[in-house]
Amino acid sequence: MALRNIIKIDEDKCNGCGLCAKACAEGAIKIINGKAKLVSEIYCDGLGACIGRCPQNAITIEQRQAADFDEEATKKHLQEKETVKQSLNFVCPGTAMRNLKPADQNAATVYDENFSQLGQWPVQLKLVSPNAPYFKNADLLLVADCVPFAVGNFHNRFLKNRSIAIGCPKLDDCDFYIEKFAAILKANKLNSLSVIHMEVPCCSGLTRIAQKAIELAQIQLPFKDITIALDGSTANETYIV
Repeated sequence: MALRNIIKIDEDKCNGCGLCAKACAEGAIKIINGKAKLVSEIYCDGLGACIGRCPQNAITIEQRQAADFDEEATKKHLQEKETVKQSLNFVCPGTAMRNLKPADQNAATVYDENFSQLGQWPVQLKLVSPNAPYFKNADLLLVADCVPFAVGNFHNRFLKNRSIAIGCPKLDDCDFYIEKFAAILKANKLNSLSVIHMEVPCCSGLTRIAQKAIELAQIQLPFKDITIALDGSTANETYIV
């Protein structure tokens, strides 16, 4: 530990735009749950290249006791990030874009009312193509991936006749999600957007992802924000403009 310069992030001012993370050559900043976070003190050299990129003035330099900047650990950290990035570029045959035909609920079947209403593949926000035909003029759902497990009739209640993209704002890269969803919004004129997430606090990050993506895409798109309780009921439903 040593007394040295290191960045300080005011989360109340931070809007999660991610410009600081892109400006940090050491990869010391990451967007987590819609807010910029210092990943580790040892990755921050204290020079403050990120400060000028923050439109909210949420980043300052402070002098305090902190772990020394570790150049070798930073190099390893950057190499690991690059490895992950390259792995995401691998195209798995199972992610090939497909339009699906949901089951005909008027047809007789041994499964009774338990029909799949999924009309596309893939569904993960990381994997879908912004130019997929099922996004054109779509009623799109942006869904936290725990929601379908909580809502017993998710297919008939929400998914029927809609396109979908799913993700986890707690475990996944929110900065990547913002950019990917903005690309979808830019490439397609949606009929409607609904964001559906669980009532737990971290899950509300999906709403912020949608808001930031709309800003990044430079469009106006009101959307329905739906909060699902742990018992599968609707805890709250509102329109966000």
